[in-house]
Parts: sequence; structure tokens; C-alpha cells
Amino acid sequence: MTDWIRWSTDGWLAHGGVPAAVAGSIPAGSIPELAAASASAQPDAVAVSVDGEPVTHAELDRASARVAGWLRQRGLAPGDRVLLAGRSSLGFVRCYLGALRAGAVVVLANPAYTAAEMAHLAADSGAILAFTEPGVPAPVPSAGISIVPDAPPSGVMPRADDIALLAYTSGTTGVPKGVPLTHRNLVASIGSAMAAWRWSAGDVLVHALPLFHQHGLSGVHAALISGGSTHVLSRFAPDAMTAALRETGATVLFGVPTMYQALLGHGIPVPGLRLAVCGSAPLSPALAGRLPEILGMLPLVRYGTTETGLNVSNPVDAPRVGTIGVPLPGVRVRLAGDGEIQIRGPQVFGGYWRSQAPAFTDDGWFRTGDIAALEDGHLVIMGRSKEMIITGGMNVYPREVEIALEAHPSVLEAAVAGRPHERWGEQVTAWVVVREGHDFNEAALIGHTRTLLAPYKCPKQVFRLAALPRNPLGKIIRSGLG
Repeated sequence: MTDWIRWSTDGWLAHGGVPAAVAGSIPAGSIPELAAASASAQPDAVAVSVDGEPVTHAELDRASARVAGWLRQRGLAPGDRVLLAGRSSLGFVRCYLGALRAGAVVVLANPAYTAAEMAHLAADSGAILAFTEPGVPAPVPSAGISIVPDAPPSGVMPRADDIALLAYTSGTTGVPKGVPLTHRNLVASIGSAMAAWRWSAGDVLVHALPLFHQHGLSGVHAALISGGSTHVLSRFAPDAMTAALRETGATVLFGVPTMYQALLGHGIPVPGLRLAVCGSAPLSPALAGRLPEILGMLPLVRYGTTETGLNVSNPVDAPRVGTIGVPLPGVRVRLAGDGEIQIRGPQVFGGYWRSQAPAFTDDGWFRTGDIAALEDGHLVIMGRSKEMIITGGMNVYPREVEIALEAHPSVLEAAVAGRPHERWGEQVTAWVVVREGHDFNEAALIGHTRTLLAPYKCPKQVFRLAALPRNPLGKIIRSGLG
């Protein structure tokens, strides 16, 4: 694994190649093509189940072909945008794969969006049709997400370089931007991770992540590509998750830190897993260090963005606490002079939808806005450039302060941001969630950080919250603090 990265002469961190057997296992083709191949090879194997309701690879392939035929009957042309807004369900998967098979561009939408938010998304994307569930506002002509059409199947298959998804950034650091992703982008993203994680048709994945986000949807892609199985819970609860892991014989678990924290609190060990993957939000070293109690292993932390898919992961054989790991097969990563992570590879998008927003360097590397450092060949996230606090002319990255606070026994989780200050420009300020059975002591927490950090990095104020404001994937919404 350490052969995958090297330092080049100009000081960049670059991907240095992988063994041929690993690189050669990354699949090629569009998502419907790969799904059809799995349906042919593993027709009777369960492809996806949602809340215990299963569908085989062959059944899903036939149903998606009928959805594609139904869409073509209604005049949908390749490249037209179709809005998909609903909670995780087999109907969601069927409509998603059917729209792709018809050559449509799927626009993912959170079903909790208001009518105004949904209307903006439809207008910005130019969607002409929507698949929705009851109660979800539909700003364009719509059909129920549970539809099982009686239509002649479509034989059309999209090409690898056709746009498959129009995803939107989370908006936690600004206005959400549309991100067009081709089939090649999506397949290369999960395919490189599957190669590095030694994925096979025998793997059984369980997760409770929303399918309207790429983290959850990538688990479906993994099943369609490998011929394996993915079992989805439409709502996360520790007891339901533990039961699903046992009943399905799961070998792989996808989750975010808040889910792993809840599973740890539930306290029931999960046998049989070979891999527990964590992403979408930072995993604190304190939480990571305790998770082997129930998982039997350290979670495998990985890193990705909406624009670039999955890029970096801890090695399967040697995960390290506090790092995001090394570049995945086929991915090139470098650190700019200020530590910004910059990426090239087949999973990287080509530019924002209807936007002139700068995304790339002059020599073609995507600028993530995330700041990292290299420690013993592994990348360590320091924070986002837009979140950096400048106090008295000194730079402070919130994540470093959050980790220090979370090392205190009374702190379950922490968030740090800058507040305007007349003298310092910005004041380092923290918000914490206190562990059950512990008291909140602001002075003690500030004193604790002073044993770990330079004085200018330490918070000047600490506030207590019942819960940190987060988006559906667990990312902190810093604009919602205090």
C-alpha cells in the first residue's frame, strides 16, 4: 500500500501507481450496462433490499428497463433532467436506474426540501419531470416514486461519458452548486474504492445513509457493479442497524461518525464485519479509538467530495487513527503551498452546472478547498480554507481545536468557528455537546485546550448545546452555531 504514493521532486503528493491486479479490477462502462451484466451473471442474487424488502439483480434490471420505456413513451430525450426526491425505497432505486437507462440526467433532491427549495432546484437544473413520494412538493409534472409501469422495456443504454447525475453541493459553506457527473465519474469513484477495499460479489453491505446523497447511492452502485448485495435501512436506529447487520450476514458497513457514536452507545458487538467505512464528516480520534470495542477493528476512514467522488482512503490492512489515508487507485493528489488538497483523475467532474465559479488550477487540478498535512505518508485533514479563523493575524483551523476539545472526558463532540472581535478580528469560539453524566465547565475546557494547543488557538468562549447543527450526512452547519 505504501507504494501507492510518492513525493515528487517539486514537493507535491502524487499517486504513484498500483499493482496491475488492483488497477485492472476497476470496472468500465455506464451504470445500467454494469447492472445488466450483473443481472446476467447473478440473476437470482439479491441486489438491493430496503427495510427488509428485497429485489434480485434480474428483477431490478427488468423493472428499470420498464421505467426507461415508460419515460421514452412520454417524450423524454437523452440528456433531459429528471428530479428524484424521496426517502430510501426500492421505488427510488428502480426510478433512479430506469431514468439512467433512458439516458436521463438524474437530479437528486432531499425530500425534506420546502416547496421554494424544490422549485429553485428544478429551475436551476431545468428538470422536466419528477419522481416523488406523497407529501413532497413537485414543481414540475411528477409521477409517484413507487410506480411500476407496464411499458415495453427500453433497450437504450447510455454511454460512459454521458452525464448521469446532477448533484448539488451541501451548501454548508455557500450557495449549493450543481455538479454534473458522468457515468464514468461515478463508476471510477466507487470502482477505485472497491479495488482498494478488495470488494467481491460475496460482500454484503449494510447502511442507513440516504440514497439522495452520493454516500448512500454509492453503496447501490457497488452492488450493481459487483453482483453483490446492499441492504439499506430507510431510517437509522442503533437497534435496527445491529439487527440488520446480524440478519444479513453483513461483511461491510457504511456510516458517518454520528451513527458510529450511536452504535457505540448501544454497546452490542457486531460480529462478521471485515470492513467498516466512515466518511462525509470528520471522525474524532477519541471515537475512533473506542470503536474496536463493538466493530472488532478500527473504522476505515475515507475522503471524497461531491465534485470528485472518492479520492483517498486508509489502507485495509493498516488504518490509522486521525488520518484519511492515501490516494485510491487511479487518483492523483497533491498539496498546494498552503496545504490545499488538489485532485486529478477519472472520477473528477468537468465543471459546475451553469456556473463560472472557479474550480480548477491553471494546470487542471481540482481545488477542493480542504487543507491537509502529510504525516508518515498519510494525509491528515486540518480544515477548510473558508472555515479558517484569522485571529490577531494568526491562522487557526477549527478541526484542530475540535479534536483538542473532544479529548476532554466530558465532551461528546465539539464545533469551532470564528466570531467577530474588535481587537483580534476573529475570536476562536467553541460549542460542545457534553457526555451524559458530566457537567459543563467552560473554564476547565479552555484550560484543557491550553495544555494541547498554542494560546492563540485556544477558544476564548465555550458554549453548551444539546446537539450540534448538522446536515443529513452529519456535516456541521457552522452558520447554525450560536
